[in-house]
Amino acid sequence: ALDRGELSLHYQPKIDGLRGQISGVEALLRWHHPKHGMVSPVVFIALAERFGLIGRLGSWVINEACRQLMEWRAMGRDVPSVSVNLSATQFRSPGLLGKIKEALARHGMPPSSLVLEITESTAMHDPEASLAILQRLSALGVQISIDDFGTGYSSLLYLKRLPASELKIDRAFVKDLVAGSEDAAIVSAIIALGRTLNLSVIAEG
Repeated sequence: ALDRGELSLHYQPKIDGLRGQISGVEALLRWHHPKHGMVSPVVFIALAERFGLIGRLGSWVINEACRQLMEWRAMGRDVPSVSVNLSATQFRSPGLLGKIKEALARHGMPPSSLVLEITESTAMHDPEASLAILQRLSALGVQISIDDFGTGYSSLLYLKRLPASELKIDRAFVKDLVAGSEDAAIVSAIIALGRTLNLSVIAEG
């Protein structure tokens, strides 16, 4: 798929609920398979990790997301940032920092315009090691987002120390959100936590 140019990124907007303006976009990887049509990353990311291709795949995504953002800006479209998801394997790969630096330099993109998303479970798998990686990434000037928040087992002690700028509430809490429900109570608590830690909060879905 990489060699044949069958991969593409679709961009999901992040909307500021108060102003109704786009505050950024999230890059979503898709595979246009000649036989099976549109293939979800749920199907092929695990395969890419198993066969050792996630590094090459991840590099392509980061490069393409940076290229697209700068192309939009050259066309006069104000897109503040682009978010890219990092898999657990990609997050812990030793070459990640260099690949991000290279992509930013290639496309002349300000580091603050790139948001790297890692899931809560990935961040908390080995908190001290994750903290060291995130601090190096943050030192580049990129933003860090904690994805699927509420589904893992976060230690608030570590969450306080993570150099994150954003929490994403998992869509499981958002899709059936009704005033007075348990989901509403959980979402309200996460929003309050995010505000206390000076983090942006994204409601996913």
